[in-house]
Amino acid sequence: MLAFIARRLMIAAGVLIAASYIFYLLAASSGDPLEDLRASTQRNREQLVELRTAELQLDVNPALRYFTWAGGAAKCLIGQCDLGEDWRTGQPVTTMLGSAMGSTLQLIGFASIFAIVVGVAVGIVSALRQYTGFDYGVTFAAFLMYSLPSFFVAVLLKQWGAIGFNDFLRDPVIPIPALLVIGAVAGIIVGSALSGSWPRKIAIGGTFGLATAAILGALSATGWFLDPRLGPVVILVFGLGSAYFVTFIAAGLNNKRALYTGLAVAVIGAIAWFPLQEAFRFATVWMVLGVLAGLIAIGMVIGKLAGGPDNRVQMRVGGLTALPVFGLLFVDYLMSWWERYSNSSTIGGRPIATVGSQTPQLAGSGYWVETLDTFTHLILPVTAIVLISLAGYTRYARASLLEVMNLDYIRTARAKGLNERTVVMRHAFRNALIPLATIIPLDIAALIGGAVITETIFGWNGMGRLFVESLRLVNLDPLMGYFLVTGILLLIGNILADILYAVLDPRIRVE
Repeated sequence: MLAFIARRLMIAAGVLIAASYIFYLLAASSGDPLEDLRASTQRNREQLVELRTAELQLDVNPALRYFTWAGGAAKCLIGQCDLGEDWRTGQPVTTMLGSAMGSTLQLIGFASIFAIVVGVAVGIVSALRQYTGFDYGVTFAAFLMYSLPSFFVAVLLKQWGAIGFNDFLRDPVIPIPALLVIGAVAGIIVGSALSGSWPRKIAIGGTFGLATAAILGALSATGWFLDPRLGPVVILVFGLGSAYFVTFIAAGLNNKRALYTGLAVAVIGAIAWFPLQEAFRFATVWMVLGVLAGLIAIGMVIGKLAGGPDNRVQMRVGGLTALPVFGLLFVDYLMSWWERYSNSSTIGGRPIATVGSQTPQLAGSGYWVETLDTFTHLILPVTAIVLISLAGYTRYARASLLEVMNLDYIRTARAKGLNERTVVMRHAFRNALIPLATIIPLDIAALIGGAVITETIFGWNGMGRLFVESLRLVNLDPLMGYFLVTGILLLIGNILADILYAVLDPRIRVE
């Protein structure tokens, strides 16, 4: 394995050097960095042209100028990066990349995790319900979202997701016809995703639809949208539901020790709500991460104490259940600041932002206000990326699982009398992830390079916007810094995909 990684790294280094040389030549010939000065009417125009020519070494052939840049980039190997500077502002490229990458990682991190988890889950369910109404609906929605231009999706989200919702918050009352439509849609989706007879589908789907409409009606009547807290009771209910779901996926509901472990973690999370109301007042990033780690450790300890022939299963269920339980606790306290945040003079009752990554006036307002502000700015661009990425992951997951489910070893597993959950989760699901192991690392690496259109529309100062601005001004040093980062990430993503093959399928030998 180590020899394989070393060999791939050497090949990747050669590819990166050759590609960066070609990119430098193309970027240098893409425009004229002196264009603004040539069109200037200033009396000292010629002197300004000479100064910029000397500063940017424009009198040197680009084929030779590349090696000057490459010499500075090579210093990164010894921790002394010199990627040049922005000739407009004099700001070092390393500083520009650090700021842009921070914004893009924040955006892409949330979008990628959500798109992968939801996309794979929906694709698996769609494959298991092949040729049903749910499958046809998912297929139609996936192709529709995949075909829509990203700028069109972004504009629609601005109109309906921000402007429309902010207007709704002035008088957050959902009319009865809207409740009935939402309930009907929710019931149809759930009913079509179920297996079994039509009466069973109609009964469960109808019950879910009525419950959805009733809950939304209660939230509307109580003004919950203006102060969207959860409280310990809701946290307990959703925590118990998460425990059942995690146990079903990771161990099976017949494993009572694992189920009781998950339920215990949910109860502990609901009890922890009371002391955390005081502790979270002094929250920092590290303190929040410490609470998460502590809750995961408690879940694993409970699983260990549960005993049994294989308590690793209980430990896994306890640790995994701690994740959604912590998420409920975190969101609950974060939303307790919603009313103060939304009604502040800076926000003015319109909390869903349409432009930018933060509200400058709120800098230094405390951990929870800044986190909530970041969250409201992330909603629209993350949703835009997720809606488009979701389609690809859904289709890949569906096609991959359908192929695996028709293989001989799946028929053998069923012939041995294993239940369907075990067949799907333990035998089929892992191998169905192998094709996704190719596209996920590369997609994430490509997205980190910048969702150019999305970042431009939402005014997100990330890698994509850095690339567009630098290309427009033929600003070579920032352009090459952008290429260096994205090129390295794509090559690393390719290597990680090969390693994931061996992890997911022991039949694959990288030697």
